[in-house]
Amino acid sequence: NKTNVTEFIVHGLTQDKTVAKVCFSLFLVFDATVILGNLIITIKTSEQLNSPMYFFLSHLSFVDISYSTVTAPKLIDDLLVEKKTISFVGCITQLFAGHFFGCTEIFLRTVVADDLCIVTCRWPHYTNIVNKHVCGWLVAASWVGGFVHFVVQTLLAIQLPFCGPNETDHYFCDVHPLLKLACTGTYIIGLIVAANSGFISLSCFVVLVVSWTLKALYTCISHITVVVLFFGLCIFICMHPSTTFSADKMVSVFYTIIMPMLNPLIYILRNEEVTNAMKMLW
Repeated sequence: NKTNVTEFIVHGLTQDKTVAKVCFSLFLVFDATVILGNLIITIKTSEQLNSPMYFFLSHLSFVDISYSTVTAPKLIDDLLVEKKTISFVGCITQLFAGHFFGCTEIFLRTVVADDLCIVTCRWPHYTNIVNKHVCGWLVAASWVGGFVHFVVQTLLAIQLPFCGPNETDHYFCDVHPLLKLACTGTYIIGLIVAANSGFISLSCFVVLVVSWTLKALYTCISHITVVVLFFGLCIFICMHPSTTFSADKMVSVFYTIIMPMLNPLIYILRNEEVTNAMKMLW
């Protein structure tokens, strides 16, 4: 009832007409590529939904198409328009649809990263860990998480009064630019919005980093260990003074006996083809 604004004026991406025409051509191609590419992935992966990876990718591609559609068409259209406006309802719809699909994409990308980590680190048990039931729950949780984030942002911003000015130096409607236009104190709401979005982004990023670190360690830690031990012992043996150390014999045993034994254990036995051949021979 306190809102007198019926539309918002956005300044757009650029005021330079030449740059705007160039951006129009580029973004038109980019947007068509996003939609066409993700549409192809969605159709192709739908034929192989029995695989968890393709199941997750089909949802991720659909979210990418939806997320791009929220802002890209309006941005492309505004590049060739002198006065760039968006209705109040359209602005609120764009804002919250963007947060809904954007947050869902964050969760889905985290799920895809964790799926790849499990494939690498727990391949023998992968089908037991990531089955159809688990895949369904993970995708559903991603959509529900995006919806909850969307509802929180809606409840916080929809109550804000806008009584002028109605110009924002942006090319689409987002929370923080709108908070600057509200004719009331927004400090507390701004903190809640930042905490809500920031916590989701940071927590998912931490999960991603942990997943990829575990994957890297699982695939490389044995090789790193061998290299560090090999060169570390070489440096110790070759670069210390010629005086005999009591530890030299122990180091030499490790260097001449243990190290050669590690190579077949790490480089050969972890190779699936070699292990299968050895099982057949046995």
